[in-house]
Amino acid sequence: MSATDFDYIIVGAGTAGCLLANRLSADPSKKVLLLEAGRKDNYPWIHIPVGYLYCIGNPRTDWLYQTEPDPGLNGRSLRYPRGKTLGGCSSINGMIYMRGQARDYDGWAAATGEAEWDWEHSLKDFKAHENHYRMDVGGDASTGFKALHGSGGEWRVEKQRLRWDVLEAFAEAAVGAGVPRTDDFNKGDNAGVGYFEVNQKSGWRWNTSKAFLRPARNRTNLSVWTEAHVEKLDFSKGPGRPRCLGAQVMRGGQRVTVRAAAEVILSAGAIGSPQILQLSGIGDAKHLKRLGIDMTLDLPAVGQNLQDHLQIRAVFKVKGVSTLNTLANSLVGKASIGLEYLLKRSGPMSMSPSQLGAFTRSDPSQPYANLEYHVQPLSLDAFGEDLHRFPAFTASVCNLNPTSRGSVTITSNKASDAPAIAPNYLHTAEDRLIAAQSLRQVREIVNQPAMAKYLPEEWKPGVEFQSDEALARLAGDIANTIFHPAGTAKMGRADDPTAVVDPYLRVRGVDGLRVVDASVMPTITSGNTNSPTLMIAEKAARWIIEANRKLSAGVGLIG
Repeated sequence: MSATDFDYIIVGAGTAGCLLANRLSADPSKKVLLLEAGRKDNYPWIHIPVGYLYCIGNPRTDWLYQTEPDPGLNGRSLRYPRGKTLGGCSSINGMIYMRGQARDYDGWAAATGEAEWDWEHSLKDFKAHENHYRMDVGGDASTGFKALHGSGGEWRVEKQRLRWDVLEAFAEAAVGAGVPRTDDFNKGDNAGVGYFEVNQKSGWRWNTSKAFLRPARNRTNLSVWTEAHVEKLDFSKGPGRPRCLGAQVMRGGQRVTVRAAAEVILSAGAIGSPQILQLSGIGDAKHLKRLGIDMTLDLPAVGQNLQDHLQIRAVFKVKGVSTLNTLANSLVGKASIGLEYLLKRSGPMSMSPSQLGAFTRSDPSQPYANLEYHVQPLSLDAFGEDLHRFPAFTASVCNLNPTSRGSVTITSNKASDAPAIAPNYLHTAEDRLIAAQSLRQVREIVNQPAMAKYLPEEWKPGVEFQSDEALARLAGDIANTIFHPAGTAKMGRADDPTAVVDPYLRVRGVDGLRVVDASVMPTITSGNTNSPTLMIAEKAARWIIEANRKLSAGVGLIG
């Protein structure tokens, strides 16, 4: 092979791409190229947990997307962070290890007709790369826990290295409101209240670049190109089904054409993957022709079905208890925070954006937990702004299963132009009702006796908002994305007109091309989406390897 010929080309060195690069390059006879538009993950703030504050909104590590003005948010446009560096979003996200609920995966199996997507099968793929701290020597290696968690894998899971009295009080209050305690959100039913587990190692962020690329970087058959922006994919011309041959890449100011003998795998994320498909002529023919793009395949579902978790942030002032607001707003407090992290790798600088979690039902008629809380010992007007000068905590709550659907649509034929991202939040009456119910539930928890000693006072949204209509409109004013876009290249059965890929993640209507990232989710998971994306990649890697083996042996393809 030449320097631009490979067996596999992986587009995007994010959460899925790093795992795929590791798995596919494990066979020394296969030449693998991993392409990343961003730079190496050697920016110091990537690795300090609190550094997400300096990575989001920073062109060094973030694509800097903005959403379209959203009617559901009363015309507001939101910052829409996506990782642009090795490790992708795992280098800038909240580090929360969350699988979702068993019903998510059973639903995927029903939607695709492929039993491999159900909880029982997917659990094996979660465990395949897991390295859970409770499975360490001397930890909880009970039969029940071992059945649900893995050890010795690349993906480190640890408990958080901090404690706040105000969070302990909120947890007690949640129990008082009927939410049970849990010490494991990842057993298939995440209902309960407890501390999130995080993807960290000894107080440092553990991104997928460290976990999966580091062990493979010395493999001579793996090439990793950073600052390599894929402009579009190339396809065969002529009769028959188009085959993806490779990609056109801008690298070092020059356009390079790379070729894949086996497969091209798109792992550019729920925004990047549909954008690249459309730029390559796969999408809504009418729209793409208007932009002057040569058509490969009319597939209008590309970029549709965008789903995201919208968090509604309720802020409460408190008295008689320390919060990060007061600690971080003094020189002595800042010095103590820095010193604690320097000496112990613990405290506020080791914090994920959210520490305490809770999963519960928005009303008793719900058959399962459909709300997720992210509770923090701090408050601010908006992400990236200064902390308030008064002691306070924030209880953010999101609808886990939104029924509103949005889209990702390119606006030009230039890869350098960001697509139009229209999440369409709070579009349905059901989503607006759940938004109102969730804010009422926050009030119910905070009004429990366990919180009374800290004299909580609702600062935002404000007690004057009471009716469903007022609370839903208020949610549109104060809610923000929790950075979980999914579903824009959904998988489905052959007769599903809204599906972009088949149950094995192969793009419908073309050969030699798969999508492997959160965009293939038919429905968003009931929790944070990073670790489910790794599970998808683990499953896809097995299918890709098996398909190539059978192709080499002259056996008919599956998977």
